Amino acid sequence: MTDRTPKVVCLPQELLGQVKGWHIHPPNGRTDERTNGWPGGRTDGLRAARPPGRPTDRPAEKPTDPHRAASPRHAHHQRGTVNQPTPEQPAATVARLRATFRTGRTKPLEWRTAQLRRLREMLTEHGPDLAAALHADLGKSSTEAHRTEIDFTVREIDHTLDHLTGWLRPEPAPVPAHLGADASAWTQYDPLGVVLVIAPWNYPAQLLLAPVVGALAAGNAVVAKPSELAPATSAALARLLPAYLDTDAVAVVEGGIPETTALLAERFDHIFYTGNGTVGRIVMRAAAEHLTPVTLELGGKSPAFVDRGTDLEVVAARLASGKFLNAGQTCVAPDYVLTDPETAAALESALTRAVEALYGADPSASAEYGRIVNERHFDRLSGLLDSGRVVVGGTGDRASKYLAPTVLADVDPTSPVMREEIFGPVLPIVTVPGLDEAIDFINDRDKPLALYVFSESADTRARIAAETSSGGLGHGLPLAHLTVSDLPFGGVGESGTGSYHGRYSIETFSHRKAVLEKPLTPAR
Repeated sequence: MTDRTPKVVCLPQELLGQVKGWHIHPPNGRTDERTNGWPGGRTDGLRAARPPGRPTDRPAEKPTDPHRAASPRHAHHQRGTVNQPTPEQPAATVARLRATFRTGRTKPLEWRTAQLRRLREMLTEHGPDLAAALHADLGKSSTEAHRTEIDFTVREIDHTLDHLTGWLRPEPAPVPAHLGADASAWTQYDPLGVVLVIAPWNYPAQLLLAPVVGALAAGNAVVAKPSELAPATSAALARLLPAYLDTDAVAVVEGGIPETTALLAERFDHIFYTGNGTVGRIVMRAAAEHLTPVTLELGGKSPAFVDRGTDLEVVAARLASGKFLNAGQTCVAPDYVLTDPETAAALESALTRAVEALYGADPSASAEYGRIVNERHFDRLSGLLDSGRVVVGGTGDRASKYLAPTVLADVDPTSPVMREEIFGPVLPIVTVPGLDEAIDFINDRDKPLALYVFSESADTRARIAAETSSGGLGHGLPLAHLTVSDLPFGGVGESGTGSYHGRYSIETFSHRKAVLEKPLTPAR
């Protein structure tokens, strides 16, 4: 019988097989072994620039063995240190990475897993350095920095390493009878090429590195652009990433609007942007010049509906924990509360107790409470405090960028705090007569990145799930859906397009190619 094993060249050689009975044969007969990771995002404005008509590619280098996991150029340096390179123009950076990708260097499974392990080593060996940078930029405690950024990314890496072989395995497809019994078909994931990841300032480590994990796992070369509004974290990542990863395939570009605008003028094979809708539109327009696909992780006003008859002490504790993490600068934080007037009155005192339980009588003295990123955002948030009656908080100090955890009641739906994404430690309570009006209120506005429901009623939870649209839906616990590695994270409509985390990152940073094979010699 004719051998019908597919000759797939863009898939890691280790994964050829397991289609219609074919088996996987890793190099040397060995299987890959693993050496045994919260979220939101803003990036401030960019200038739109019309990119040139074609990419600035340079001729590909002579192909090397695609199954060789090349050592990084920095291998002779001590881990955690790197010589300062001469600044490279974005066009040259993209061309250099594209030349590397064309050699096939990033495609083998061995290279992908090696990069992920090195990234994990960077996070574990330099966790204290990154935590110190996050404290300098956002006042994050070491506990919060590890839980929401460093350890979060480590878990994402571990989950990817555990499952990557299976995710990349070709998936067989039925073949119509008219093609003959000897025909076979399957789909396979091909790397896209050179991808750009633009990170925000609110979780500046995690929201840069988690997409990079997916891009590397999918076999791409990556340009990583950290946020200039988190300068200490940006500098730390620019120093550490080249010391651990293959610098011929991974580049870090620091800078502000001019540098980002110059990057967007280049042709990439995918652009992954986390931030606001205004800049998201600029990114999308720039990408359209080259028909480059984009993932936009944006934000919006994520509501929390509190039903009658719930345990308000539990609800308040979970709302406060989710809202005031990172001083409210989280894109999936509850933006406002929707509830009936009677429940709202009782919820006020419960939220006051919950804030004190989290941060003490004086949150400014709590090591676990963060700071606003800069004076401009402090001024913006301070201007929202007159939108309702202050239940708790309402104070701040511009010099230290401290704004107290604040709850507002008697908030009019047309007030300033309800006309924009808050992105800070201010939680308005808006009253509606009941569930029908709450659903209408949500649907009258842009589709949110997240929607939270606190209800003991299965019918209420089912109605909200069926009658509203949001990027994610959480029952009883804000933010937690992001920690489930097998759930996609992403928005819908104004809150974003595309998703990632776990295998969904592989789908985002890969092309799922259809393959059909019909032998030239009939089977005997």
